[in-house]
Amino acid sequence: MKIYIDFDDVICETARHFTKLVKEMFGIDVPYEQVHFFNLQKSFALSDSQYDEMMKEAHIPEILLSYEETTGASETINKWVDAGHEVSIITGRPFDSFAPSRKWLDGHNLERVPLFCVDKYGREVFNQDCTYNLTLQKLYEMPFDFAIEDSPAAFEHVLHFKRCKVAVFDRPWNRQAELPNDMFVRCKDWQEIDSIFEAYVSAQAGLK
Repeated sequence: MKIYIDFDDVICETARHFTKLVKEMFGIDVPYEQVHFFNLQKSFALSDSQYDEMMKEAHIPEILLSYEETTGASETINKWVDAGHEVSIITGRPFDSFAPSRKWLDGHNLERVPLFCVDKYGREVFNQDCTYNLTLQKLYEMPFDFAIEDSPAAFEHVLHFKRCKVAVFDRPWNRQAELPNDMFVRCKDWQEIDSIFEAYVSAQAGLK
């Protein structure tokens, strides 16, 4: 199986950190369970300048390295790699955050998994000229059998992968989102994702 895994709020607890950050920076207290929109500017009711300041602070290398791992992530991913599956981490983080993101993965025993930065949300302003930066078109040309995403805004991207099962990591900002089709299934944690994955592998093997 070729597996696509998003980074933020799938492998690490990014939004939980953001709730602490906006409280420290602006005195805005929005509990994690009330982060109802993937658009964090909307979730935290930030001005444009506040949002820009928050995003700049959140992507300082030392801050990125401090994010906590989502329980079960590295254990499950390494289990899949050991079983011979091809795993790629596909993140919408800014291209210039590659180095600290790579360092975070290596520090969480995911050094065997390649990382690619993709402009999923139209935020980048400079050329995509590094091997770890992918255009959306390049991403769409990659074959994936199984994907894990949390962002409703990214559903359109994984729909490009034909016959790809998609585990939607349950988060407050995607609970009201309509899942595009029956290839998408909501999962509450990595244990459930692993169960869905193993069942899908078995089902696909039975079709051969």
